[in-house]
Order: sequence, then structure tokens, then C-alpha cells
Amino acid sequence: MSNVFSFTGTVGRDAEVKHLPSGIAVLNVSVANNIGYGDKQQTLWIRVVLFGKRAEGQLQNYLKKGQQVFVSGELTQSEYKGNDGTTKTSLELNANIIDLVGKRDSGEQSKPVQSSNSQADAKAPPYDDFDDSIPF
Repeated sequence: MSNVFSFTGTVGRDAEVKHLPSGIAVLNVSVANNIGYGDKQQTLWIRVVLFGKRAEGQLQNYLKKGQQVFVSGELTQSEYKGNDGTTKTSLELNANIIDLVGKRDSGEQSKPVQSSNSQADAKAPPYDDFDDSIPF
């Protein structure tokens, strides 16, 4: 049985791509997800991992600190001992989908890019929401 966890969040630091001894590429990025509201709001940090050919593409060039993303995949939780001896919890998502949404905090507009590295999406014209040719 598998699980699927999907969320939107903000990239906490620039993505890194490393290679395993077997040669498989691994993309790692930390994503913050705010849950709750008001004084009960908490930030949940999730380590997102992408393997194989999808990790080798240009996606890492777009996953920069402050970028808003939609992520979906299989969620796992592990426990470890912190430096102070307390038990801590870590969340990791083995991503199937990583899409850019919104724009980075720096104010520049981003283009939607899927983890499949589809060239057709990158060449689509930008959406113009002020189309004066609509008759109503």
C-alpha cells in the first residue's frame, strides 16, 4: 500500500544535485509548509527528494530559496536523536511531481516547470488575464 502526500510550500534553500556511487542522480531540497493560522501557525519543514533522470535536468536551476512549489509524492517519517539527546522527527517526501507556482520572494515571475522537463510547457505563451476582446 502506498501513500500520496501533496502540498504547496516555499523552498528554504537552493536545491542540490548529488550522485550516488551507482551513478544515479539525487536532487534534494527543503520545503517549508505553513499549517494553522494566527498565533497557532506552525512551519513544517519537509525534505523533498527526486531520483534518476528527473533529478538530472534543469529543475535545480529553478528551485531557489523563496520559490513557491507544489510537491506530490510518497511521505516517510523517521526519528533520530538530536545533539541534546531528545528524539526528533524528520519528514521526507520521495517526489513524483514538483511544479513551480507563483513567484520567488525576490519579485521575479517564474515559469511553470514540471519535473518531467517538458519542453512544450516552457514554450507556451504567457497567460494574459486582461484580454479586451471578451465581449462582456
